[in-house]
This record gives sequence, structure tokens and C-alpha cells, in this order.
Amino acid sequence: MARIVMKFGGTSVADLNRIHNVARHVKREVDAGHEVAVVVSAMSGKTNELVGWVENMPKVAGSNAPFYDAREYDAVVASGEQVTSGLLAIALQSMGINARSWQGWQLPIRTDNAHGAARILDIDGTDITRRMGEGQVAVVAGFQGLGPDNRLATLGRGGSDTSAVAIAAAVKADRCDIYTDVAGVYTTDPRIEPKARRLKKIAFEEMLEMASLGAKVLQVRSVELAMVHKVRTFVRSSFEDPDAPGMGDLMNPPGTLICDEDEIVEQEVVTGIAYAKDEAQISLRRLADRPGVSAAIFGPLAEAHINVDMIVQNISEDGSKTDMTFTVPSGDVDKALRVLGDNKEKIGYDVIQSESGLVKVSVIGIGMRSHAGVAASAFRALADKGINIKAITTSEIKISILIDGPYAELAVRTLHSTYGLDKS
Repeated sequence: MARIVMKFGGTSVADLNRIHNVARHVKREVDAGHEVAVVVSAMSGKTNELVGWVENMPKVAGSNAPFYDAREYDAVVASGEQVTSGLLAIALQSMGINARSWQGWQLPIRTDNAHGAARILDIDGTDITRRMGEGQVAVVAGFQGLGPDNRLATLGRGGSDTSAVAIAAAVKADRCDIYTDVAGVYTTDPRIEPKARRLKKIAFEEMLEMASLGAKVLQVRSVELAMVHKVRTFVRSSFEDPDAPGMGDLMNPPGTLICDEDEIVEQEVVTGIAYAKDEAQISLRRLADRPGVSAAIFGPLAEAHINVDMIVQNISEDGSKTDMTFTVPSGDVDKALRVLGDNKEKIGYDVIQSESGLVKVSVIGIGMRSHAGVAASAFRALADKGINIKAITTSEIKISILIDGPYAELAVRTLHSTYGLDKS
């Protein structure tokens, strides 16, 4: 017998038939004698609808300012998960399973006061652990908790993944199963490279890089939590037959295991290729090369909540002037240009340039730590395909390369083949 937390995303609970299918997955684990908690997202598309209602209400009221109270935003958008948790509990009860829905505040999941993007501070798992031990399935609404003002607070997009991992850590679960619309974590996006392979195992650090660099399988914060608390996490498909052979395998269910590096016996040099579209590059030309210039640039951008990624600095021969180039999401480029324009005198640049429609392609693998020549292979392969590199950043386990958008799919397929990821 094991203690398992199962999480189902929006596509898995998109309608009543799919919720019934989720209930069959849960029943399989209950019938095997396991203690089970389930975390659910809102039905697919429901959160977007709720957000739209909130954002359009000021306009309906005759206001041009898109103002709304973040606490009321949370009260509205968290309702999608409340509906799903109740419906799944009803489905399980109809199958003869002792089940009860829980909202985030009922556990409680304690968060900070950043409504709309709250972070989990603590979970009291005492009551839910006791109920699970008595054979009751806890169906928990993901994406939400209770702020210090005793008001409901949401965790930001993808927050149900974070809820699931945090609950798994709080109840000391043997594993956390993240059910989604894909069968696991792949070496790259199968929609771009049909030869992409499903990975049996991937290290926490690799998955963290994959998630932060464009892979959409898991939310970044959930991977961080899993790594900190050593929560063994399986990514699985909710669309596979719940009763198919092997689906109930306790230690090795079908899917991809995200685990500690020590569990991976044979480490590949490169594990996967990730990509992120809609990148923009901003260059500040002929800056004075003096202490504090970087703070003058990136401080105001941080205050404006603009995420800066790749940073490249070039210094002139005499050391008096420098160029600074960095990337931001394309959706933030206009805002970034305004912020930098407002601070031009403080920063002291001569010219500002920007370019949108770029793509960041990343090569990821913990095996890169002990192998030389990984970067050189990437640069050579892209050069052979006529793909120009605009910027490069590296770490111990990743190489990120900025290229023109139209070359994205070619670059992904080229690098996937270069490192032998298309071979079974």
C-alpha cells in the first residue's frame, strides 16, 4: 500500500465524460489499496473565461481604466477548480468510493499575500492525512490557498501542479502523479520532431531547465518544489485506458519519472531540446563602462515586472564604452523600451535597438557536466544548416541559443538529430 497524490489538468477534466474517466483512474488506485488524494484544475478554457469576465467588468461599468481588486479577481477565477472538485467527488461517490471535496482554505494551504500570483508558505496536512488513512479520497481544488488576510489567494497560471506537489510533500506521499494530455516528457516537442522519444526518467534539474526554457509539460514552481522536497513525480496521460496492463504498477507506472539524479544509472550527455518562441532582443549601444550601469538598466526593468533572460555585454578596446544586449518576452518589448527611455539619462546609452520574432533553442542534459565539445557540436550543426546565432548563454547543464524565428523548427530537428535523440 502506498500514499499517492494524483493531479489532473484542465484537458483531463474538460467535460463530464472526462471527469468520469478521471474517476476510473482514481478508482484503480483505491481498489489497489492505496491512500489517495486528488488535485484538480478547472475545466479546459474555464479559467480564461473567468479572467475575461473580471477584466471586462470595469468596461461594462463604464470605466476606461482596467482596474479591479486582486482579491476579488481571486474569488472569481478560483471558482473553476471548486466546481471540478465537487463534480469529481460526486463521480467517485457514484462508484461507491468514499470521497470528499476540499477547497484550498479548508486544508488549509497557507500562502503569502500576492493575490493572483501567491506562493505557498505552509500546508497543514494533519486532517487530510487522517482522512486518507481512514480510506477517504480527498479531492482538492488546485491553484488556490488562504492568504494572511484570510482571503482566498490563487497561485498563478499552472498553479494546480504546484498545489499537487506541495500537498504530496505535506502528506509525505510515496509519489505524485501529474496526469495531462501527453504520455510523459519527450526529448523534444513531438509536433516538431516526430522522432521525439518519451523519456523513462529525467532528473529534477533537467526538468526544471526544460520547464523554464519552453517545455509546457509542468509548471516551473512545481518542479522546484519537487526538487527541494524530493517528491518523486510521474508525468502520465489521463487519456490512456485506466484498466490497461501496467497502469497500476506502483513503482514504474507508464509515463516519465522526475527524480533525483542519483536514481538515473546511465546518464545521457543530452536529455532534450527545448524552445521558446516570441523572444525579443534589446540592445543598448555605447554605454559608459562604469560601475552601476547594469543596475541602472535592470533595476527599473525588474520594478516594472519585466523578465530579462539572456544577457550579453561587449566591451570596447579602450574599455570606455560597452554594448549591452538582452532578451525579454516579445509581449513586454514595448513596455521595456518605455522604461529604458524614461531612464536614458541615468543609464547613459547613445542608441537603443530592438528586434522581435526571435526564438530561443536550448540543449539540456546533466551529462554535459562531464563531457567536452557539446556546445561546439551545436554551433557546427547549426552553421551547416545556415542558421545564424544571435546570442548564446550557457550553464553546467544547458546551452541556450537565440536565432531568427523562421529557423526554429529546423534548429530543433537539427539539434535533436545531432545528439542522437532520434535513435531508440
